Amino acid sequence: MGCVNGKCCNRYSTPSEGGSRDYRELGPYRAQRKHILTQRPLEVATVPSHNFTLEYSVLTQRGYYPDSPEKENQDSFCIRTQIQGNHSVHFFGVYDGHGQFGGQCANFVKDRLVETLSSDPALLEDPVKAYTSAFLTTNYELHNSDVDDSMSGTTAITVLVIGDTLYVANVGDSRAVLAVKDGNRIIAEDLSSDQTPFRRDEYERVKLSGARVLSVDQVEGLKDPNIQTWGDEESQGGDPPRLWVQNGMYPGTAFTRSVGDNLAETIGVIAVPEVSTVQLTPNHLFFVVASDGIFEFLSSQTVVDMAASYSDPRDACAAIAGESYKLWLEHENRTDDITIIIVQIKGLSNLGSSQVGSGDINASMLTRSKRGNGTSETSTTTVSEVSRSVRSGISDLQTCQHAVSMRSPAIVAPSPTGQRPI
Repeated sequence: MGCVNGKCCNRYSTPSEGGSRDYRELGPYRAQRKHILTQRPLEVATVPSHNFTLEYSVLTQRGYYPDSPEKENQDSFCIRTQIQGNHSVHFFGVYDGHGQFGGQCANFVKDRLVETLSSDPALLEDPVKAYTSAFLTTNYELHNSDVDDSMSGTTAITVLVIGDTLYVANVGDSRAVLAVKDGNRIIAEDLSSDQTPFRRDEYERVKLSGARVLSVDQVEGLKDPNIQTWGDEESQGGDPPRLWVQNGMYPGTAFTRSVGDNLAETIGVIAVPEVSTVQLTPNHLFFVVASDGIFEFLSSQTVVDMAASYSDPRDACAAIAGESYKLWLEHENRTDDITIIIVQIKGLSNLGSSQVGSGDINASMLTRSKRGNGTSETSTTTVSEVSRSVRSGISDLQTCQHAVSMRSPAIVAPSPTGQRPI
């Protein structure tokens, strides 16, 4: 999941500080250029309650690992339309596995999370509560499954569309981004905040749970372990702070939340999602859900700029994945697994919807805006309270028939000259 040395987005600068750039003027991102995904049909989901449609595409690419040529793609994705038989409720999720059994963890969560969410009769009454319950239930089930998640797990970035409202639930450091039209610009608005020790609130929480927070150099004695500042994720990502047990050199996780990672739970890694809500307006053009393999060298704004240059989300997925793959190999001797979903919002009007500002993001559960673009509120429900309520109700979970959620196997994205995609 991501670069083992942490985030390093600053190594590929954004094209502009004040807004988007027109990539249609640039050769590599020409809007008319066609890519391999156009041979597949364009997926469409309708939202009849508000008379608009969602046109979407997905691409998953196994990473290039020269030292481990047989390494599997540990990313998974899930797209489920018409949740609970409701034509206006749709689900999009990306899961980035890590550890020896990360692929198994990601596949388990891909299936169980949406099933648990779909089987909750209170989903439409209280989506935030249902989301949190589904994550904790899935985490509990993973612990008790045949999958060894003691030192393996998965991140999860998911978007639930209910009518004209997005509910974004995040655990880990993958990301969801919304494209917002602002005059003649298109602005990238993060819908999730990476959960890592770079965040002061997450740092303090895991420290209270007994975690040692140190970079690899600090653990190995090359730097002073008493220095507990590491700058920010973008500028100081080469040797990020990680979580370690007391008097041990494991598990070394660079994230503070995940599904699985049973051992890391003893030092504060939790599966409680941060849930944000956004009411859509005509100024919202599309959203992106992607693993951190995309965002390692591409900023949210750059991803939105590139996606906006293509009328077809299939072309946009291929171009962004290909550019990310290329940048990985320019800076590393390998690439991460890469998964991206792009969902275009078509035909939404103000009729029948509340007048909400195009940039309004209301935090519903422990959420914060990474770049300060939204308001922050903290739920009064504590992690322990939610966890207790979920565990007490495990035996009452309803089962529902499994539906196919993985659309296709890995698709090879465009790769740099002289490099062989795996």
